[in-house]
Amino acid sequence: MNRTKGTKSCGETTDAQTTLTRIIKYWGEGRVFETSTTSLMDNEFKAAVSRAFNGMSPIEISLAYLDWLSHLAISPGKQLQLAQDLVLKATKLGLYNISVLFRKDMDGPASGLERRVSSENWKRWPFNVLAQAHQTSKDWWAEAGKDVAGVSESHQELVNFITSQVLDLMSPANYPLTNPDVIKVTLDQKGANLARGIRFFVQDTARKITNSPPSRPPGFQVGKDVGITPGKVVYRNELMELIQYSPVTEKVGAEPVLFCPAWIMKFYILDLSPKNSMVKYLVEQGKTVFMISWKNPGEKDREVGFEDYLEKGLHAAVDAVEAIVPRRKIHAVGYCIGGTLLLVGAAQMARDGDDRLRTVSLFAAQGDFSEAGEMLRFISASQLEFVDKYMWKKGMLSSENMGGTFGALRASDLIYGSAVDRYLLGNDLPPNDLMAWNSDGTRMPYRMHTDYLHKLFLRNELAQNEFVVGDRPVALQDISVPMFVLGTETDHVAPWRSVYKLHRLTQDELTFLLTSGGHNAGVISGAVHPYRRYRIHTRQPGDKYTDPDTWLATVPVNPNSWWPAWSAWLDDRMSSSVKPPRMGAPNKGYKPIEDAPGKYVFG
Repeated sequence: MNRTKGTKSCGETTDAQTTLTRIIKYWGEGRVFETSTTSLMDNEFKAAVSRAFNGMSPIEISLAYLDWLSHLAISPGKQLQLAQDLVLKATKLGLYNISVLFRKDMDGPASGLERRVSSENWKRWPFNVLAQAHQTSKDWWAEAGKDVAGVSESHQELVNFITSQVLDLMSPANYPLTNPDVIKVTLDQKGANLARGIRFFVQDTARKITNSPPSRPPGFQVGKDVGITPGKVVYRNELMELIQYSPVTEKVGAEPVLFCPAWIMKFYILDLSPKNSMVKYLVEQGKTVFMISWKNPGEKDREVGFEDYLEKGLHAAVDAVEAIVPRRKIHAVGYCIGGTLLLVGAAQMARDGDDRLRTVSLFAAQGDFSEAGEMLRFISASQLEFVDKYMWKKGMLSSENMGGTFGALRASDLIYGSAVDRYLLGNDLPPNDLMAWNSDGTRMPYRMHTDYLHKLFLRNELAQNEFVVGDRPVALQDISVPMFVLGTETDHVAPWRSVYKLHRLTQDELTFLLTSGGHNAGVISGAVHPYRRYRIHTRQPGDKYTDPDTWLATVPVNPNSWWPAWSAWLDDRMSSSVKPPRMGAPNKGYKPIEDAPGKYVFG
């Protein structure tokens, strides 16, 4: 009887059971194991271990702590320093504990308290002492985990990360009896907040058990409230849809704008509610806008890799735009890892003599991953081996896994803070459009994730001109069109100094803009935002290199959103104003299929 791979139905065997049966049979017959059998054994075992450690490598964690402890053990000077620091901090904390009984507004010994313990309730004894004790512990462990001679930088980073995760879990803000905000709300509401929190917890747990997607909040339905800029899907293949947006002006810039968003996000982050829709803003500014909408992959897409996204995604979209707006070059725009895909594609096109791009704009996208922020804590050969096997078993990386990884980078706020707010304080705050989009998760195919992490994060091939496309490497310095590069000040996914490294990897005109905000909120700032600011400067070919710190100190600050500055940058590079092109090109195989936002965004 034929059996479906990985099926768990009653009476059928799983991959692991099949492997075990084969091992027993071979052993009993005294046969030599085939390479495919032993590899399958390794994969199954590593996948099980990876699941137990939620995708983390226990070997890498153990090696990191062994490296740190071993070098600390042979550093008596460092030990003495830590001992002195411990005694000093404990003494100061004890004196603070006594003093705050009489003075409420004293400064404590901690370096600075986290945002969650900053309310007036936390200034009362004993909660102020608990907050100071917790932060003082974090301060001491931060000293213990750094500057230990001989420890590799990656191990030092991992030790600090794991230790901070444990300490964040132990924060007094996480527990009802040590959190004065929770105590006050519970007394004021006579426990109603806890009843609501229990209900929320049961609902969330049931959703996770049944693997149900989160319900879309009213007012943020895709196609009705967000992702509503009028347009048509003019092309679709097995990997993406291409949307062309309807013009609203009598004249448009001659060259169209093509967006390549990240494949780990739904495209409508660029088309949220009308006031935050970058697509709507550009259309109103007289731009012809196209958007790639990626398919949300499933298990059957496990072997879809980087070059598939390049050929069936970016290059297929460029072909379609060229057919619809003939004899016009393209302003290509990439966001996050969609920007990295665009960088590779632009370098490939330059290498092959394809000059269809007019400019390249990159939002929070990296070309050099040697200092790629806190994500590097998860990158090592051992770590990626376990991640690979975790995904090998499932065929993809789920949105929950990706969300958990990004959440771990800011566990205090994104994980514990959210849990306290929802389950202890009983708050069910109305979401905004960006929060609603963030809950609409996507997945990543096994092959694509493996390509991306190994070639870019681990080996940094793109920055070293070793990234191979079509059997030949590409080089970013071959890109010879003007570039607009955006970094955001508090980005922990693509730190702006890492994004800034494109100054050293390219040679043509490069306009670098640094805006306030983070990876998503800094990009989606709206056309008017009184609380945003930005710096902008253009490096011309032949200009001398300016390091990022000098750049930051010398480039003046401008108030408000950066969107108008980018729109003006595009306008300056438009050849003329023309009548809007028609929707699609039916005679060339690009007949409008359906209204935007299309079908794939709902997957």
